[in-house]
Amino acid sequence: MRVLFVTTEMDDFVRVGGLGAVSAALPRALRSFADIRVMLPGYRDIIEQLTHIQIVGRCPAFAEMPACSLGRAATKDGVPVYVLLCSQLYDRPGNPYGDESGRDWPDNDIRFARFASAAAELAMGKLDKNWAADLIHANDWQASLVPAYLAWQGAKLPSILTIHNLAYQGLFPKEALRRIGAPESSFHIDGIEFYDQLSFLKAGLVYASHLTTVSGTYAREITTPEFGCGLEGLLRLRSDAAELTGILNGIDESWDPRSCAQLAQQFGAGDWVGKRANADYVRKQFGLAVSRGPMFGIVARLVHQKGIDLVLSAADEIVDAGGQIVVTGSGEPALEQALIDAHRRRPDAIGVVIGFNDAQARRIFAGSDFTLMPSRFEPCGLSQMYAQRFGSLPIGHQTGGLAETITDGETGFLFSKPSRDSFLGGVRRAFSAFRAQDQLDTMRRSAMGRSFSWSISAGSYSALYRKLASV
Repeated sequence: MRVLFVTTEMDDFVRVGGLGAVSAALPRALRSFADIRVMLPGYRDIIEQLTHIQIVGRCPAFAEMPACSLGRAATKDGVPVYVLLCSQLYDRPGNPYGDESGRDWPDNDIRFARFASAAAELAMGKLDKNWAADLIHANDWQASLVPAYLAWQGAKLPSILTIHNLAYQGLFPKEALRRIGAPESSFHIDGIEFYDQLSFLKAGLVYASHLTTVSGTYAREITTPEFGCGLEGLLRLRSDAAELTGILNGIDESWDPRSCAQLAQQFGAGDWVGKRANADYVRKQFGLAVSRGPMFGIVARLVHQKGIDLVLSAADEIVDAGGQIVVTGSGEPALEQALIDAHRRRPDAIGVVIGFNDAQARRIFAGSDFTLMPSRFEPCGLSQMYAQRFGSLPIGHQTGGLAETITDGETGFLFSKPSRDSFLGGVRRAFSAFRAQDQLDTMRRSAMGRSFSWSISAGSYSALYRKLASV
């Protein structure tokens, strides 16, 4: 079965959030089930890292979108990768979605509509004369127009859209219809219109054959007003028609503290001396005081969704009780600055590095006793899985993937509301466990024994692919 996996991030080359990790791992896990090929925009970072790109097709200019070429290459371990080559759209500094100061590119409608329209053409066999798809798997709003372009061209190809985070919807003014060649007749309440704007994500929700999201809990949550971001009515219809499925993400096999090369010292369950060696390394790296108290780690995008403000409001109580906090990540400038200010106030107990470095993140999970995840909502979350494998017990809000992957009181701590008091209730339970050595030991062993293998997710996706292709 031939599957085109359309994404705007892949850890091999470029990563902004969890989508990059999923796009690197899931296609690899699916290779035993399908001829799966990944399609990416030709960002500067990707072009520089691919050694040989063969041009296999060309897309003429369409509406106000420029002509472009399609290249084919492969990852080091042989995963086929298509890249859309258009230097005026993708050869830019910054990240895939915005400039170096974090502002979205003003032509993101054209950048990602061009990408989606080319993906539809490739899937239909119009670009690579040696390959066409039996099914297309699009991810998030940036690829959500793929099912729409298929429908607008009358193609009967089955399509899946995976919603990694419903809060990011790709909203543009109505004039974007003309720029991206979308039919005027599609702009209505049952089409791609959303409060008089064009919604890329809604286009995918309307036109995809099937919708998936990254945990069963989140699949239920997004059909409610609290989590549905204004799209809950449409999502409820798709869910009632059995066209919305939650499939929990997995994590890569490299998340094993016994073999992870980036750690200060490798360790397994029960080797708490090895774990302490990582804690000592992290304290030194972040300039923290020597301490016998617990270390709380945060590896996250520093945005409102992740509840960073709740951590800031509880920081003094955590430190006064003998805890230390280490943070790495980047995001909203105001939250970055607030964390830096907290570090300046308590440099011996709060360490902050703005930015993301995979090796540093792994050492924080390995060295910390607890991982703070007070997210207001969390479609799946990966940090709580990484943390458990590395013996850092997650303290998470009971929502989305956190509710599914943390066993309260056994492999971590769940709290019920995204509020300071509820969060501090979880933190206090963690302090109690830290003081009860036997309980801490038992919980760590349970957490480190969890398996979050991608093979389970891949099996679920494979079954869904076969079902849709046979309809």
